[in-house]
Amino acid sequence: MTSPASLAEALRALASDPGMVPIAGCTDLMVADPVRRLAMGAVLDLTRIPELQGIAEADGWIEIGAATTFRALGEAPLVEATYPALAAAARVVGGWQIQCRATIGGNVANASPAGDSLPVLLALGARLVLAGTAGEREIPYEEFHVGYRKTALRRGEIVARVRLPRPAAGTVQAFRKVGTREALSISKVVVAMAGRVEGGAIAALRLAAGSVAPVPVRLRAAEEAAIGRPPGAETAERAARAAAAAVEPIDDVRSTAEYRRWALERVVRRMVMELR
Repeated sequence: MTSPASLAEALRALASDPGMVPIAGCTDLMVADPVRRLAMGAVLDLTRIPELQGIAEADGWIEIGAATTFRALGEAPLVEATYPALAAAARVVGGWQIQCRATIGGNVANASPAGDSLPVLLALGARLVLAGTAGEREIPYEEFHVGYRKTALRRGEIVARVRLPRPAAGTVQAFRKVGTREALSISKVVVAMAGRVEGGAIAALRLAAGSVAPVPVRLRAAEEAAIGRPPGAETAERAARAAAAAVEPIDDVRSTAEYRRWALERVVRRMVMELR
């Protein structure tokens, strides 16, 4: 395992051996199939790099280093005050031992459709800063997941920072994870919302979900069913039905497609009702 002390050192190491596997917490890799682990080359540990840690305001945005742990996110007053949905998600990632090690960049790059923080980042309109030896580039988070466990990262790149815009005044955020138990549970369905009411109608709405498709998804049909309408039971029902009709869940060891669609519909209904 290589443990660089700076971002530049990490990128040089990755350029010299593109087969290296970058890790930023390793909570998923440690329990991976033994065959998968044996097939990997060297491991690049990113957790000790100062440039990849911390939460700070920059140019009207709030930036989160990719190696920032979920424990730090869940306890940060700035995150709780500005992005309560993200703080809520951070506090249900595994148990407290996992939260002390798992990082937001690792959750994003691991690209599991069940990742707890991923729908929140979609709902909040996040952008990602990706770093490589050629420099940095920034992309909307919506463009990052290109297939099941596949991302827009280029060879030799890592996730460096997550950038979040400040929500407009009056924005309501919500997060809900549906699992077998309260902690140490992989999501059966995970949903996040950011919405705003103006002049008696829903003026803005972003809904996103995980564990209901090969990648975390925006629930655009549900958004369109609600925007411009007065908040209330009828609008919430329209959005919920649109959400359930738009997803492609699967049957697996954790749940069935039928239950996932049922749970998603009910969670979306309750979230949209919160806009009242």
